[in-house]
Amino acid sequence: MRRILSTALCLALLGAACGSDQPVRATSGTTTGGATSAELDAVEVSGDPGEKPTLTFDQPLDVEETVSRVVTEGDGETIATNSVISFHYLFVNGRDGSEIGSSFESDPAQLVFEDSLMAGIYQGLDGVKSGSRVLVAIAPGDGGAADEANGLKDTDTVLFFAEVLDVRVPLARAEGTVVAPVDGLPAVELADDGAPTITVPGGEPPAELVVQPLIEGTGAAVMSGQSITVHYTGALWADGTVFDSSWESGAPATFEIGTGAVIPGWDEGLIGQTIGSQILLVVPPAKGYPEGSPDGSISATDTIVFVVDILDAT
Repeated sequence: MRRILSTALCLALLGAACGSDQPVRATSGTTTGGATSAELDAVEVSGDPGEKPTLTFDQPLDVEETVSRVVTEGDGETIATNSVISFHYLFVNGRDGSEIGSSFESDPAQLVFEDSLMAGIYQGLDGVKSGSRVLVAIAPGDGGAADEANGLKDTDTVLFFAEVLDVRVPLARAEGTVVAPVDGLPAVELADDGAPTITVPGGEPPAELVVQPLIEGTGAAVMSGQSITVHYTGALWADGTVFDSSWESGAPATFEIGTGAVIPGWDEGLIGQTIGSQILLVVPPAKGYPEGSPDGSISATDTIVFVVDILDAT
């Protein structure tokens, strides 16, 4: 599904370029938990919750290990693996105090908390409670690559401030009432953990978008503009080849629905479905990739099949 995104969460140029179609990924660096830093303790954070803070500190600020400090502790849900978190962020270069990026002027960022995140962000947010404000000094080995446009060098320590607004624990898989299979549509068999195997029937694919619930969940209906968290598998109708799967990557994906951030077949097929549902989508080329996918795995004439577990919406 990462390839289906036309836009993605931009975490201020650390590990992912703004507007790229790739999530923030870990670098080769490692982090050490439980460390303290006099340099980080000396950083003054001013500003009220909900407002972009001002970070005042002696420059340059350098740390050899990523360290964090809870500025204000919340009392909400604790961030853990596969939590869906909503937060505002600010990134500042520790070398000269220049701002690298901020979400405070726009909507909060949302992501699924998983260990494939940039190492410094993963350590800084791990175990933090909703409602908290946290400051992290990200060591060079745990941050993103150098970015000449923003003056970020690969030797720079980066200050990462996060105000955690919400932490949600999504379902692990679809849950609800099983719907009887429909003749002529792909067959779906589920593994013990819920991962689907898709068997495509012979013959020509449907000319129009097919939206077929396989499991009907009892949660709230998905609305346009929400961020939804899903597990999914995508396959080609032509030969059943799986071209993308969150089950294989080991973590669900979160993205906006109804805003053009995904292919039209997803926007049309998932809005109105309920949390907990599993939906079979048969997507004709016009509502999938009418010009083919960027990586070449899907041609301009391919009908594609998805099985989507709707785990959460916020």
